Order: sequence, then C-alpha cells, then structure tokens
Amino acid sequence: MERIASPRPRLEVRDLELVLALAATGSTVKAASRLYLTQSAVSRALLAVEDKLGARLFERRARGLAPTAAGGRLVAGAGALLAELSALEADAKAPALVTPLRVVCECYTAYRWLPSTLATLERSGASLDVTLAFEHTAAPVAGLVAGDVDAALLTTSATPKNFREMALFSDEIVFVVAASHPLAKTKALDPGDLSGQTLITSSQTPQAEARWFFARVFGRKVPKLKTLTFPLTEVMMDAARAGMGVAALSEWIALPYLAAGDLLVKRMKGRDLKRPWRMAFGKEHEGAARRLGMALGGVVPKIR
Repeated sequence: MERIASPRPRLEVRDLELVLALAATGSTVKAASRLYLTQSAVSRALLAVEDKLGARLFERRARGLAPTAAGGRLVAGAGALLAELSALEADAKAPALVTPLRVVCECYTAYRWLPSTLATLERSGASLDVTLAFEHTAAPVAGLVAGDVDAALLTTSATPKNFREMALFSDEIVFVVAASHPLAKTKALDPGDLSGQTLITSSQTPQAEARWFFARVFGRKVPKLKTLTFPLTEVMMDAARAGMGVAALSEWIALPYLAAGDLLVKRMKGRDLKRPWRMAFGKEHEGAARRLGMALGGVVPKIR
C-alpha cells in the first residue's frame, strides 16, 4: 500500500507558547519572565520563528510589541491548537473521562466572549465540562478559597496563597467618545483632558479594578470627577453617543460599537492601561484549568 505523507509543520509547541506570551505581554522582557527565559533568548527565538514562517510576526509600537497581520492570525489559532493537543494527550490517557470545571470571572464583561470560546473548546473534543459560576462574580477569590469554584479568571485581585496561576492575555482599557465630542479630534488623551469631563463607567466594575484604573490614569492625586454609572454596556454607549461624557471600558467591549462611525476610541498618552488576565486554580484542578487556559490564549479581540 502506498504511504501518504502528511505535511510536517515547521513550528513547535514552544514556538506557539512564545508567540502567545509576546502577544499577551507586548514585551520581550515580560515574555521572558513568563517563559523563564532571558530577554535575549526570547528575541532569538522570535527571529527563529519568523524565519521558519518567512513572515514578520510583531512590530514595535509606542505601547510595546503588537502582532502584524501574520502574527495576529498565528496568535488567533495558537491557543486553540495547544488546547487541542492537551486534550488529545488527556484523551489518550483516559479517553472516557470528562473533567468538570466550575469557572468564575472577576469582571462581568468576560462573559461576553467566554461562552463562544467554550463552544469552540467543546467542538475540538476537549474532555472538559465547564460550568460558569455567575453567582460568585462579585467575590471570585472567596469562592475559589471556599471551594465553590475550581478556577477563577482574575485581573486586579491577588491569587490566594497556596493556589496556582496561569497567565492568559492582556486587554486594554480605552475611552469612547461621540464623533461630535470636543475630544474627538484629540489624538491621545492625558489626565487633564478627563478632569473636566463626565466619566461613564459600568456599575458592575469591581472596586479593586476601579482603584487600579484611577491610580493608572491619575496617579496619587485623583481629581473630583463627575461620573455616570450604568449596569448595561448598551446604555453606556448610548450615553457616550449622546455626548453625555467619556465612556471607559475594555477594548473588546468597545469594538462592536465602532462600525457606524458615530463613536470613536481614544487611548491614554503615556499611560499603560493594559489589564493582565490570569487564571487561578487549586493543584487538584491544574490539568483541566491549563487546558482551558490554552484555549483562552489570544482569544480577546483587539482594536488596531
């Protein structure tokens, strides 16, 4: 019988892990820390991956490294591919076992993209039965410590002692204004631009995240601000569209509202408003949590 040879990929698992780490951190220094490598080793490894593909994967911008079009395509598929490989290994050991995993997110906005990711994970054949524990969103760490959830997706809350964690990705807090707003023509915002404005935020923002946001934007001296809080993103966007203020929210939440052109995105000048996401879990749930984490890597949409 004639043997049919399948194409042999040039990329290795470590290449995909490298690309995901660079996309999540936007920095060779931070990626090196995450991968337990030196910065020079990360730089050499990136050049090697780009040489394998014959394409540039990242470009340096003011806010750090950003994926090129080719890099974005690789990042988008790398997490799911690693998750499928992990699932394949697990199925080879115990193909009949389906691992339950109760998951909570620190930020309600994460629930907008997590279900579709779980659906993709299920179609890939991963032996995970993930349940979203919405009721613990207000206190995810407490739920984790109490054993009411198995894994928690966290941004600003600290991972509790004796629990493990896995870095996932970073998203950026951006500002949305109406196209007719006085700040619409401003290329990038500084703290002074916001001091006289009404800030539109979500009423479901955790207190720890709110403190992180104001400290990053204004430093130690936070001015008195007029604020409007709404429970729904749609209401926040409509208020911004009506010129009632400047909405502050994650880039992945803002993205769907920009197509009509009546809302514009602004970023802070010289301020890093990227939130690093990670997953915290107990040792007994490490295998299942890491399989889920691989699927989540690079899944967050970005505003270019």
